[in-house]
Amino acid sequence: MMDLSINELCYTPAVELARLIRNKKLSPVELVDAFLNRIDRINPVINAYCTVVHDMARQWAKDAEDALMKGDELGPLHGVPVAIKDLTPTAGIKTTFGSVILKDNIPVKDSVFVERVKNAGAILLGKTNTPEFGHKGTTDNFLFGATRNPWNINLVAGGSSGGSAAAVAAGMAPLAEGSDGGGSVRIPASICGVYGLKPTYGRIPMDNSISKFSHHTPFLHYGVITRTVADAALFLSVVAGPDDRDPFSLPDTGDDYLNDFDGDINGLKVAYSPDLGFFEIDSGVKKVVEDAVKVFSQMGCHVDVVDPGFENPIETIQDAFNLMWCVYFASFYKDFLPKWGERMSPGVVAMIKAGEKVTAVDYKRLDLHRTALWNKIQGIFDKYDLMVTPTLAVTAFRQGIPGPSAINGKPVDPYSGWMLTYPFNMTGHPAASIPCGFTADNLPVGLQIIGRRFAESTILKVSAAFERIRPWADKKPALE
Repeated sequence: MMDLSINELCYTPAVELARLIRNKKLSPVELVDAFLNRIDRINPVINAYCTVVHDMARQWAKDAEDALMKGDELGPLHGVPVAIKDLTPTAGIKTTFGSVILKDNIPVKDSVFVERVKNAGAILLGKTNTPEFGHKGTTDNFLFGATRNPWNINLVAGGSSGGSAAAVAAGMAPLAEGSDGGGSVRIPASICGVYGLKPTYGRIPMDNSISKFSHHTPFLHYGVITRTVADAALFLSVVAGPDDRDPFSLPDTGDDYLNDFDGDINGLKVAYSPDLGFFEIDSGVKKVVEDAVKVFSQMGCHVDVVDPGFENPIETIQDAFNLMWCVYFASFYKDFLPKWGERMSPGVVAMIKAGEKVTAVDYKRLDLHRTALWNKIQGIFDKYDLMVTPTLAVTAFRQGIPGPSAINGKPVDPYSGWMLTYPFNMTGHPAASIPCGFTADNLPVGLQIIGRRFAESTILKVSAAFERIRPWADKKPALE
């Protein structure tokens, strides 16, 4: 192994790990062993992984080393460890969806995402924890328990990709996959102090929804969780692109994410919305975000404060979003209730029962609210290149609750009233959460950067410029 401790190696960026392996300065076997050793020490505290495939990972690492020594053609992630969310099918590896119902489920096929990661030479370390069927913004379930926040283990890690974000933050994976149907990549990225990118709907083929046509209401995306922007660009370059298995996948637009992410952003027009016009924002979060937004001017961007001007946003955006997911859950999971209802998460059961009451006409009428939201956001992008907001209205909160019921003394919906992420699952725009600072109690705060459709490269460029001025990857939770 190189002259690095296990901890230093486990916090080395994926881009650098891939380079060291290609140059035969780092052994894939030693690298995987380093991560597995760290997982064995740290995961019992954090509970980020629900399944760790020690034997498989070590065999794949040996195969990767053999290929390296033989001079075989290497993929861009050759020998680099990756964590996969437990909602995402992995051939031969248990995939439970966080549910007791599927506790013994072992898929026979990989998802498109996993297939591409493997083809790029990456090595799967295991599956990361998720709430049952990914139904909420925190990560706990009856099968594996709760994932804890690396910065304060008494607090939540966010969700539904909480296991993935916690694994990256705690140095248990350099790269992790997440899925995002309302903020499930960006929420835990913000709470755990890492970078999370949800690309444009269709940019990464989505094939783990129950039907081929069920992931459009609201838009459900695969996404990437990393510590650095360069790592996200590398990861996205591997998994993006069309695939006939997803009828909504987008054609290749020719973007070179890895080589373009540090390009010029001078003169970009940025719309800053402190609260999207209807969210109550914690005062500590507001202070950190306002300070972070000043960096955009330093980067040469022109920044204006905007209010989208949504009409009746609680009814037309928040309630509409919640109802879309209730109908989804009722459509596909209601048959589990008679046998499994008492062993299912109460939140899932409540969503199913609420969704069963919605008529087809009322469901389709939600598209009117969604269209009004779309028009407002597109109106902003008619004038601006980017939009920025707080990712969340709060930092990490205590375990055991779905979210805060009040912020600054004002009542909010504990399930969705604190996440400024879900409107962009209703529209499908690309969005990232970038670490932008810490509150007085040393909890991470995320800044959400939203782009026009297909503008992942712009988001990555701005994120990289921000990272150069306000680097965050050297900040690590004190776990040992």
